[in-house]
Amino acid sequence: MNKFILKLTSLSVLLLVGLLQGCTTVTIDQSRVVDTRASTLTTGKSVVVVGRRSGAEYETEPDLVNCIGKVLNSGQSEVKVIPEDTFVDKLYPWFEPRTAPVKVNDLFRLLEYKELSKAIEDFDVQYLVWVDGSTQTISKSGQITCSLGITGISCFGFGTWDEKADYEATIWDYNKREMIGKINGSADGTSYMPAIVLPIPIIAPVQGDVCKAIGSQLRSFFSVDGQPKAAAVNKST
Repeated sequence: MNKFILKLTSLSVLLLVGLLQGCTTVTIDQSRVVDTRASTLTTGKSVVVVGRRSGAEYETEPDLVNCIGKVLNSGQSEVKVIPEDTFVDKLYPWFEPRTAPVKVNDLFRLLEYKELSKAIEDFDVQYLVWVDGSTQTISKSGQITCSLGITGISCFGFGTWDEKADYEATIWDYNKREMIGKINGSADGTSYMPAIVLPIPIIAPVQGDVCKAIGSQLRSFFSVDGQPKAAAVNKST
């Protein structure tokens, strides 16, 4: 009987994990340096999204960069996005942590090297998106204790933690060598971990929500051979 109860409890936990989700607050701020109504993405041309790397102590998360690329490539009008790892591998060793540019301006200084410039041109890059930022846990509280009993491991308690995601995406016209705009996205969220027999994580998708918001805003910067641009998302959700 005890085994049946434990299995039933475990199944309930799995269902709860899939259904419950913490809350996040997302704020988006968009600025356009030039009139981007004429910023048509030519057929065959591509966009590359690259995250900042500054050694082992600082790196814009690759998962976040890849997520933005996927959102940018979604929707009715197709945007060709070069995966970050493909781009970085092709430009080795210029984007290794020890040699990677710290600012997007530094990247264009590297274009003085013909091999680097040609590698980028081989991708038919029209726009380059530089992403700088990170997601951090800013506070934790609560306590969960677990013990081993006859029926197995049993936990009890409650934990919570706050996370903040803060990112800036700078959009550059690669051919004109000019910045056309910036998107600043931030998200705050609180996750919970109640534990009755087993811990039940209720995660606030802070990074995922800010990724979707930034990716949607990026689509509003481009049209594809005259197709209508995607509508911008609300500045706060």
